[in-house]
Amino acid sequence: MSTSQPNALVHASSAYLRSAMNQPTQWQQWGPEAFVRAKSEDKPILLDIGAVWCHWCHVMDRESYESAEIAAILNAYFIPVKVDRDERPDVDARYQAAVAAISGQGGWPLTVFLTPEGKPFFGGTYFPPQDAYGRPSFQRILLAISEAFRERRDEVEKESDGLMHALAHSEGMVGHRGAFSPKIIEEMVQAALGAFDRENGGFSHAPKFPHPPVIDLLLDWYARTGEVQVEHVVTTTLEKMARGGVYDQLAGGFHRYSVDERWCVPHFEKMAYDNSGLMKNYVHAWQATANPFFAEVARDIMRWLRECLSDRTLGGYYGSQDADIDLHDDGDYFTWTLAEARAVLTPDELTVAAAHYDIGERGEMQHDPAKNVLWVSKPIAEIAASQNRTPEKTAELLASAKQKLYSARLERPTPFIDRTLYTNWNALCISAVLQAARVLNDEAEQEFALRSLDRLLAEAFRPALGLLHVIAYAEGGASQRPAGVLDDYAFTILACLDAYEATGNLRYIASAEEIATRMISGFHDESGGGFFDLDSASSTDSDGALTARRKPFQDSPTPAGDSSAALALLRLHAINGDARLHDLAKETLEVFAGVAGQFGIYAGAYGVASVWMARSHTLVVVVGEGPQAAELYTEALSPFALNKIVLRVRNAASLQTTLPPALSESLSAVPGLQRGAAFAMLCSGFTCLPPVHTPSELRSALRSATRTERT
Repeated sequence: MSTSQPNALVHASSAYLRSAMNQPTQWQQWGPEAFVRAKSEDKPILLDIGAVWCHWCHVMDRESYESAEIAAILNAYFIPVKVDRDERPDVDARYQAAVAAISGQGGWPLTVFLTPEGKPFFGGTYFPPQDAYGRPSFQRILLAISEAFRERRDEVEKESDGLMHALAHSEGMVGHRGAFSPKIIEEMVQAALGAFDRENGGFSHAPKFPHPPVIDLLLDWYARTGEVQVEHVVTTTLEKMARGGVYDQLAGGFHRYSVDERWCVPHFEKMAYDNSGLMKNYVHAWQATANPFFAEVARDIMRWLRECLSDRTLGGYYGSQDADIDLHDDGDYFTWTLAEARAVLTPDELTVAAAHYDIGERGEMQHDPAKNVLWVSKPIAEIAASQNRTPEKTAELLASAKQKLYSARLERPTPFIDRTLYTNWNALCISAVLQAARVLNDEAEQEFALRSLDRLLAEAFRPALGLLHVIAYAEGGASQRPAGVLDDYAFTILACLDAYEATGNLRYIASAEEIATRMISGFHDESGGGFFDLDSASSTDSDGALTARRKPFQDSPTPAGDSSAALALLRLHAINGDARLHDLAKETLEVFAGVAGQFGIYAGAYGVASVWMARSHTLVVVVGEGPQAAELYTEALSPFALNKIVLRVRNAASLQTTLPPALSESLSAVPGLQRGAAFAMLCSGFTCLPPVHTPSELRSALRSATRTERT
């Protein structure tokens, strides 16, 4: 790394930006100062967008931005601006769309050339320092762009104006309204079935990413219809993923994606948001199928969050774990040579582990063929038969080997963990842990998730100002955290609703209502319907592509903002009965109804919200203490349905203090309400049935309420 004087990133709070503060490239942070300087010096802006977990971002940093020769060109002819995509998802989303319009693809690092006003006119992703990979060298690109800006300014301005027009059109989703139809749910299910990889599970071909909202949609469809084909798609996908190298077989948790079709070789970074969605998938699959393997994986993801991605002192979930130690390795922390495994295992442990995890002389990693990705090649029963051992002894040896491998791995230099607490990703993790902990009866993890939510609400929400996008930076002491985007609001409302269901504490409903009110006032499009991703009432950042109004509809990579906002409003309406929330959610779904079917597996969150819109929600309130109440509560939680709400009230007298007024009044009016023995009440929509007192009665009532014919 260069020993030059620190650049302006020395004042940044982001770990990714601070990692570049000693580069000779004179980086600026995104903001008015950079644009003022670009205009006063009449220079184009070189915008670099990346992330701390992004391998190729660090490669381009090392090859180009730490090069004195390239830095000299950048500093002379450009205003270099560096952005952390996790810290500024609003900036990233718009320039990703612009580069996709130029080249047909995006990704990280994102390299975009802007006019001094911030309008894009050329861009790409990774550029090598010399001509390579079919791409021109970065130095050649810089000199050509600089010449074009000076000598052919009219062409540059024309190109930037055209891209801004295309960006505004594509992000605004203009002219795609339609009447909401429940048929969209089946259309999305069929799209997922059509994209299913019958041999390897998952959807489409390599590279393979998880699609948690789609898997939840399929699970709900299977739970309602019992269609065997849908069950096969879901269980095959979840089993193949969890037995593949994309799953960390030692520590738990999923890597970001697989580069191959078999889920074997991953990109090794591990993200909070991926694991939150997948944790819900696996616990929901356990509810829908009763396969204990899925519960085991859900617990294992929760273990990884606990051990690697949690602030156990104050509460909160960190953002990500990097893939590599440095640029010279590719997942070396997570992979094993046969010699490395032999050094920590007994001969018997090695024979079992090598067979189970496919550890051999030649592994799967191209940069080092001796390195093996651990994936489940053979089950215990097969290994036991081939090695003339009992299954019990084989399982014992494998458990011992797994623990020794994990302990030895912990002694290696650990990939960087970004300890920034992002509001949206924390809300996703809180929701996932609360849902999983209830079903799996993990009181300790439920308590930690609630503590994390309390920290989020205390440190990231101000009633007069709204939510902030960052709860806390790893370095601490940030003078100004970026304002919350739509995702922050929608996901936090959902986390508050999950917290209310877990505790019956009405303060979480009050928080959900307060944040929803702020989301509607700041983000709702009064004229066109739906929600913008930026707060139009308080945003002062109007530079460059941020002037393009955007309504996020596609899941990329987290559940889409507008779909999640609709879901949050529908779930809140189911609790407090506020009809306006339902109307706003319906309007939001109608904004995209004309195109929703075309997005298939990339609009899974829209499908999840559609289930709540199309079908009456199911509410179960379990009242009472003691074993009978516990059995009823377990029964209420057991079956899976996306739009099921389960609440626990300790006694009938506390209905009014545990339930919002509208819900309390509805339940109190149910005929036959008893004040003595434990009971459960089931409501479909806002119509409640008489109380039931046994798990079998509740099971039958739930089956009647949630089973359905094809739409």
